[in-house]
Amino acid sequence: MPDISELIGYIIGGTRYLMPLLALWVLLRCVRSMLRERYEPETWAYLVDLNGERHPVNHWESVVGRSRSADVVLDSPSVSRVHASLQRDGAGYWTVSDLRSKGGTFVNGEEADILEPVRDGDVLEFAGEELVFQEVGREEREWLERRRTAPGRFVGPGVTLMILTLFQAFLTLEFTVSADEEYLVPICLAFLALIVLEWFCYLVMRSVRRTGFEPETIAFFLSTLGTAVAASSTPDDMFRQVLFLLIGVALFFFLGWWLRDLQRVKAVRWLAALAALGLLGITVILGEVRGGAGNWLNFGSFTIQPSELVKVLYIYTGAATLDRLFVRRNLFGFIVFAAICVCALALMGDFGTALIFFATFLVIAFMRSGSFATVFLAVAAAGMGGFLVLSVKPYVLQRFATWGHAWEDVWDSGYQQTHAMSAAASGGLFGRGAGEGSLVDITAADTDMVFAVLSEELGLIIAVLAMFAVIALAFFAVRNAARGRSTFYVIAGCSAVSMMMVQMGLNIFGSLDILPFTGVTFPFVSKGGTSLIACWMLLAFVKATDTRRDASFVVSRDPKTPEEEYDEEDYEENYGEETPQDNPGREGVR
Repeated sequence: MPDISELIGYIIGGTRYLMPLLALWVLLRCVRSMLRERYEPETWAYLVDLNGERHPVNHWESVVGRSRSADVVLDSPSVSRVHASLQRDGAGYWTVSDLRSKGGTFVNGEEADILEPVRDGDVLEFAGEELVFQEVGREEREWLERRRTAPGRFVGPGVTLMILTLFQAFLTLEFTVSADEEYLVPICLAFLALIVLEWFCYLVMRSVRRTGFEPETIAFFLSTLGTAVAASSTPDDMFRQVLFLLIGVALFFFLGWWLRDLQRVKAVRWLAALAALGLLGITVILGEVRGGAGNWLNFGSFTIQPSELVKVLYIYTGAATLDRLFVRRNLFGFIVFAAICVCALALMGDFGTALIFFATFLVIAFMRSGSFATVFLAVAAAGMGGFLVLSVKPYVLQRFATWGHAWEDVWDSGYQQTHAMSAAASGGLFGRGAGEGSLVDITAADTDMVFAVLSEELGLIIAVLAMFAVIALAFFAVRNAARGRSTFYVIAGCSAVSMMMVQMGLNIFGSLDILPFTGVTFPFVSKGGTSLIACWMLLAFVKATDTRRDASFVVSRDPKTPEEEYDEEDYEENYGEETPQDNPGREGVR
């Protein structure tokens, strides 16, 4: 009969095989819930032609034109392919802008240029094609809202969270065997704090009748893996890890609340831009060099990486500046802002983050221009800048020289990649056990090579599932882009997941010598407080893209209806002295 120690060994061995199944179960339930919802587009208004045919306006910003890719398609040869933009702001006011069409755009016979006010009952003319603008009434709006999403179609988030909690309990159990006795209590308390935090967030969301908790669950799953990495590499630093997680979650909810008011968001976009440039400027001057990059600031016992926080400000500024379609002035302003950010990162030597910023810029630029030519010119300019960097930064050239040849210089330039690949292979499918790996002793293993750490200790299955967790968030945000209410939410959400995807790809493929080693972190998983905080804040942008009924706290539960009271002073400020009482055809402002 086996003794107690042998029995514990059998239990620990069993958990090693159960944990990948639990992780897979969590992700499948989250993905199933995110994709299960039947999509019914939101309808905010109609354009009614002379034959009585109603063209629905399903977005807060819709393109009107002859092209089949337009949101409102007008099948007339006189209408330009991309003719005009019909826009709704967060307060419910509508405007129309001509997009340099040949036939022009008119409102009640008056030529429209940029942001011409549109009211219920107004006649819009697109190159001779007349349509009446009609806002959706209260009864129809309520019917559409009920039809858009049926309650009770979500996969129970509470059950999913219970499975995740069981995964975390098994992970903690493994550390009770592998961890040194002096670190056992801090590690257990850290995982306990993580479990309490996720359940507290879930109960808070349920208390305000929010049903969608899938992005948060995925983020907590990834943060669990990050906590495990910290417990293996720096077990004496668990308090700080939990502290940064708490700060990240708190800022996630704060930013989500802030994004509810788009007028407020846009009002401070220039402050966000100045804050980003200020942080980068201070880092260029005072930054401490680590690993070849001067992107760290010291504050006593704390060190921060400002470029991680700038990621949030960068997306915030870009989305708030480019929320209007085809406004070239705004696009030019963002190009200048993005160029300054990338150049500042290059001056620090943080070329991995510079590449992430540039890739995100390409996503934003294409979303706003729809032009491959714009993207091509940007890539060509970046290529020329890259050659210049290689000529003045020899250590960057060395990384490119090592790329694909890591095994030729195991003890020098290829030291990190070869050890990462060996460790990842040694873990097999189920890993050597939490805290049982040797790669954590290598410099930057818990940050730049964290995928290999996961593979060695928890197994290739869990490491790959961590990768697919980020992909699931990206797919969720991109899928929601088609139904997005505001252009700001669409740009911000897609940019956030693009940044995560590029960052993850550089981390994984760089450590395995598939791409040049850039030294960037894995979202939510790599050790680093500033990175963890930034990832949770980026998750708020992803959450804002969720338009399922009562799913996202970022989106108001009860949209305004035409019969509701409106602010006449606000109306006059936007459109002049005429009020709805002067225009009986308009019931109110939505």
